[in-house]
Amino acid sequence: MKLNEILGTEFPIIQGGMANIATGEFAAACSNAGALGMIATGGWDADRLRKEIRRARELTEGKRPFGVNLMLMSPYAADIAQVILDEGVQVVTTGAGNPGQYIPAWKEAGIKVIPVVAAAVLAKRLSRYGVDAFVAEGMESGGHVGEMTTMALVPQVIDAVDVPVIAAGGIADGRQMAAALALGASGVQVGTCLLASEECPIHENYKQAVLKAKDSDTTVTGRSIGGPVRVLKNKMAREYLALEKRGATLEELETVTLGGLRRAVLEGDVERGSVMMGQVAGMVHEVRPLRRIFEELVNGGKAVLEQVDREWR
Repeated sequence: MKLNEILGTEFPIIQGGMANIATGEFAAACSNAGALGMIATGGWDADRLRKEIRRARELTEGKRPFGVNLMLMSPYAADIAQVILDEGVQVVTTGAGNPGQYIPAWKEAGIKVIPVVAAAVLAKRLSRYGVDAFVAEGMESGGHVGEMTTMALVPQVIDAVDVPVIAAGGIADGRQMAAALALGASGVQVGTCLLASEECPIHENYKQAVLKAKDSDTTVTGRSIGGPVRVLKNKMAREYLALEKRGATLEELETVTLGGLRRAVLEGDVERGSVMMGQVAGMVHEVRPLRRIFEELVNGGKAVLEQVDREWR
């Protein structure tokens, strides 16, 4: 089943949950452009989320679906889970933990639950909770990552579960959209290519860093502490990796990254900030409207699949 049929959207695309970036306003812009916009809770408390949900509902005029991404490691996770219920959110994606304790209430309320997974074994474990779909996210993506590539991960998750699977990580144009569908995915989740959208609220310095990035300009920090994160190779990242190499403590490492994402997103510090982006940043060369990005993903994907069908028929 196509993702857009499951979600009631125009395109089979979910906007990735990007902390400090995916506000209610940005989620609404993505939904109004035809995808499923997602509000990323990050470190927000319940009151902040409630305001963002109401803002998204106002901007979509209640006519376009949107969702909320809940990072389960958040100290406010239980309160946020309740706000999701209270506010009648339609879709929830989850990461960084097991959402099992919240799923029965969400499902009873008619909420679609879509965990983000980085391994087939985790998807199989979570499938017993009756989730609606999974996002299988490869290590090519920006932000928190696993260890499997999208090409290897997606088909293995599809084989492990009986619900639709959405591909994520390393998707920025029609070729990659087509590849995801060829692997058996019902749709895709994208993030890095949306950083260079006209509507994205990140600082202009951050946006320009994405546009200037080349194929090998990202790196993964945090593997030594079990929290790998893909970011731009800048002064902060190099210092962090050097500390990891000499066996620095968690406290020492946190002094380098504390507040780093906010510095990048809000202040435009692309040298000392945590500039999260995926490996496809090297394919993003211009700022475009969200609608155009989504249309080019879908139309480009269709064109590639048609070409492959002609050549391999």
